[in-house]
Amino acid sequence: MADSHEHPWYAQGLHFTCTQCGNCCTGPAGYVWFTDAEAHAIAKHLGITLQQFIRRHTRRHGRRQSLTERKTPAGEYDCVFLVTDPDTGRRTCSIYPVRPQQCRTWPFWPENLETEADWLHAAIRCPGMTAGLRGEGQHHTYQQIRIIRDSNTPDE
Repeated sequence: MADSHEHPWYAQGLHFTCTQCGNCCTGPAGYVWFTDAEAHAIAKHLGITLQQFIRRHTRRHGRRQSLTERKTPAGEYDCVFLVTDPDTGRRTCSIYPVRPQQCRTWPFWPENLETEADWLHAAIRCPGMTAGLRGEGQHHTYQQIRIIRDSNTPDE
């Protein structure tokens, strides 16, 4: 993916550290794509067979598989692996160490990086991005962002 101009708005880099708030794991219905290797890693992490993982936690869309979602009472959709701690109410990913590349590359998705306004819009729901706007969190250079962004190109 080529940048639309030589010096994008984030040429000086961006600050971001995931707070594991779970906000990027809920919202409108969508897709979380994963590779065969990621499916094997998730199944192993869960202590189940690959076939059990596919049957219980995924859905087919065309030629690809996506993680399933649960509709919430608020009408949003949670990733099947988003769990809420009953004591603290904290929402976290139950497969965080083996989450798919799509999840690992948040928030450096092309649609969030298109314009500064797109980044600010995404930051509304993401405390890690919001803190980054104040210069807090890990600094990612332009080159690092490009590598992360481009590593999430789906293979159709």
